[in-house]
Amino acid sequence: MRRYGSRWLVRDFREDDYDQVIDLWIKTELTRPERGDNLDVIKNTLSRGGKLLILEDSLTQKIVGTSWITNDGRRLHLQYFGILPEYQGRGLSHYLLKESLRFAQEAGLQIKLEVHKDNLIAKNLYIKWGFKHLGPYEIYILRDVSNIKV
Repeated sequence: MRRYGSRWLVRDFREDDYDQVIDLWIKTELTRPERGDNLDVIKNTLSRGGKLLILEDSLTQKIVGTSWITNDGRRLHLQYFGILPEYQGRGLSHYLLKESLRFAQEAGLQIKLEVHKDNLIAKNLYIKWGFKHLGPYEIYILRDVSNIKV
């Protein structure tokens, strides 16, 4: 847990945060039902060396940001990094990113992320903190593996 000024707190996720976290992810368009994000998935990623950081307004105890970091054993993946729209533009993302990078540094692992090509604000934030573009890679996903004939 780390305080930024008298108002902002970056701390670890607690199970009772779940409803506020899902609400934030929906409001920031970070999740949709087909992604399968639920409490069991979160707990599973945390048990495998991941972390879900919460940015909290300590005056209201409202969760205003998240940074979900998963660990594949080789590198960390920064996901669901977002700030509620009404709190954006205040520099709060720097507090959350700083703690995310602190976690990566302590783990001694690389950290990778995906960002929408049109999200210039996020891209500029990541570049400012030292992230490098990997080039002309395209990303593919197979969400439902149950119907695959193998």
